[in-house]
Amino acid sequence: MHAFPAPEFVAVPPSFAVVAPADGAAATPLLFTPLKLRGVTLKNRIGFSPMSTFSAQDGFFNMFHATHLGKYALYGAGLIMTESTSVHEYGRTSNSCTGLWKDEHVAPLREIADFAHTQGAKLGVQLNHSGRRAGHYGYYYPASKRRAGAVVVPAEDGGWPEQIIAPSAVPATESEGAAREATLDEIAEVVAAFGHAARRANEAGVDVLELQGAHGFLIHQFLSPVTNQRTDAYGGSFENRVRFLVEVVREVRKFWPADKPLFVRLSVTDWVEGGWSSADTVQVVKALSELDVDLVDCSSGGIVPVGGVPQNKHTPGWIVPFSHDIKQGVAGMHTAVVGGITEAAHAESILQDGDADVVLLARELQRNPTWVWHAAEKLGVKLAPAAQYRAGFIPRK
Repeated sequence: MHAFPAPEFVAVPPSFAVVAPADGAAATPLLFTPLKLRGVTLKNRIGFSPMSTFSAQDGFFNMFHATHLGKYALYGAGLIMTESTSVHEYGRTSNSCTGLWKDEHVAPLREIADFAHTQGAKLGVQLNHSGRRAGHYGYYYPASKRRAGAVVVPAEDGGWPEQIIAPSAVPATESEGAAREATLDEIAEVVAAFGHAARRANEAGVDVLELQGAHGFLIHQFLSPVTNQRTDAYGGSFENRVRFLVEVVREVRKFWPADKPLFVRLSVTDWVEGGWSSADTVQVVKALSELDVDLVDCSSGGIVPVGGVPQNKHTPGWIVPFSHDIKQGVAGMHTAVVGGITEAAHAESILQDGDADVVLLARELQRNPTWVWHAAEKLGVKLAPAAQYRAGFIPRK
């Protein structure tokens, strides 16, 4: 990735920082108040949620990612999360996924973090291993192959079908075939890989680290009885099924500084009878709260094909009740919510009700990157735009 010098004049004050409540407003809305998590302070409670773009080569962040993620910093989000970033070469969902499995991946990610900081934003990285969902065709394969119906890339096409591991040999779909059951040595290798990836993220200047424990990826596969049919220390009882997550958290904290926050994304329910439940989530969050985890990023589904989420559940804020349960059940745990939140007043009400501490937007910010500006206007907040954009906010006379 080409290195561009960061101009010192960028964002003085930081991009779209709160100046004051608008005339007549009693106080700054919670959505635009800072949130301190350990030694990191988010300038507001608005974040861009991890959204895969499948645009990397050999795991490297590139100019697409710099532009894609940088615009959310420039347009005022307090926290920008990268897409799912693999801790292991064989843990990628596709060959087009970003990674942190080698030291060479650090430099381009550092440039993205440096730019976010010039705008007063914080950069978060979501670490992941895809487990049985690894090895799919990505955008760098010809479209003809991606349309051919082959889900897992064969070895002759550059795939790694023999290296796809899972807690148990339970295929995600009939067309994929079964992943191998991971050996104890392979489990230990992946745990160690999370730790090394955390070290690299810190070297890149990343502010927030999130572990992907949702959406049917490897950590979630260990948690859910649907996908974990092991009979050893990593399967069976609740305590055994959460062991992998606990080990990953402990390993990551060895390398991730004590003054930086650690998030865990969880699918709060599988939406499947006999699967992972919201009660299980509250129970595991109690354990995470004692392991220096600072925030639970609440989502759901993904353990069965097409997400498994009932269509009638897709209403604005449909994840909020689960976040509420965590806040009620685990004292002091911060939460973030996603799920069809598009309106500023709705986002503010979630925070005012104490149901979450951060509101993450994904598709809505993709559709409308300037959402923060409009939310401030609707909630009566005066913002100071980046110096380069101030002309657009000065009325013509």
